[in-house]
Amino acid sequence: MEKQKNAVGRRKEAVTRVFLSRGEGKITVNGKDYKQYFALPYLQNQVEAPLKTVESLDKFDVLINAQGGGLKGQAEAAKLGIARALLEVNPELRPALKAAGHLKRDPRSVERKKFGHKKARRSFQFSKR
Repeated sequence: MEKQKNAVGRRKEAVTRVFLSRGEGKITVNGKDYKQYFALPYLQNQVEAPLKTVESLDKFDVLINAQGGGLKGQAEAAKLGIARALLEVNPELRPALKAAGHLKRDPRSVERKKFGHKKARRSFQFSKR
């Protein structure tokens, strides 16, 4: 690998740009260590998941720019971005990443509010009198 590889991950309103380069396993999100940025262990595991799947947690340095959405959306977008960047590095990792479900973009997002309703599906309370 001559230089860094990059990829984009998306989830709900969150978008992450992931830059992958050879290194000793440092993961940085928006200038902070990922364990500081994603305080919950569940979110940290989401970010580490693709690297753990291909057993290369200590082989790459990952730089992530995350914007939009919430922390959970950003963590899951980072997971997709890291998996895509790993594919650019080595296409033979595809079966392992695909089997673990790291290459699938989650299509669910917030449904829009409809007119004449309080929310997307919730209607105003009916009053007979």
